[in-house]
Amino acid sequence: MQQTAMMEQEKKKYDMKLPRNGKEGLLYGTIISTITVIFMTTMNVLFSVPDGSSASFIAGEIIKVIPIIWIIVMIIEPMFIGKIAEKLVTQFTLPTDSFNAKLLFRILFTVIGMSFCMTIIGDLIGNGFEAGLFNRFLENWPRNLLVVLVAEVVIIQPIARFVMVKLHQSQYRKMAKVVERSHSKQG
Repeated sequence: MQQTAMMEQEKKKYDMKLPRNGKEGLLYGTIISTITVIFMTTMNVLFSVPDGSSASFIAGEIIKVIPIIWIIVMIIEPMFIGKIAEKLVTQFTLPTDSFNAKLLFRILFTVIGMSFCMTIIGDLIGNGFEAGLFNRFLENWPRNLLVVLVAEVVIIQPIARFVMVKLHQSQYRKMAKVVERSHSKQG
C-alpha cells in the first residue's frame, strides 16, 4: 500500500515536470534544443576560430551556424536519437525505478547520441569533408560530451522542467477558475 502511494506521488512529480501531450513535448524539446544549440555552438565556434579573430567575425560565425545546427537537432533528436534513448531507458530501468533515475538515463543516452552526431555534423559544417575529420572527432567529442552532459543536468533540463511546471500550474489555475465559475452559476 505504501509503495503504491509512493509510486503515485512519483507519477505526480513526473506529470508536473514533463510534457503531457505533443504540443507540450514540442515546447519542451524546443527549449532544450535551443539552449543546447546556442551554448554548444558558441563554445565550439570559440574553440575553432583562428587566434586573433575579431569579436564581430566570431559573432557572425555563431549567428550564421546556429539556425543550421538548430534545424538539424530538431530533426535528428525526435526522429532518431530520442527514440533510441527511450528504448535504452526501458532496457536499463525497471518500472519501479524513480523518476529521477529514468530522467538521468534519458539525458545520458540522449546526450551521448546527440553529442556524437553533432560533433561530426558540426565539424562537417565548419570544415567540410576532409582527412582531419576523424582526428578532430576524437579530440572534440569527449569534451563536447562532458560539457553538454553537465550543462543538461545542471542548467538546461531544470530550465525546461521549470517551464513545464509553470505551464501546468497555469493550466490548473485556469481549470479551477472554470470550475469555480461553473459552481457560482449553479448556486
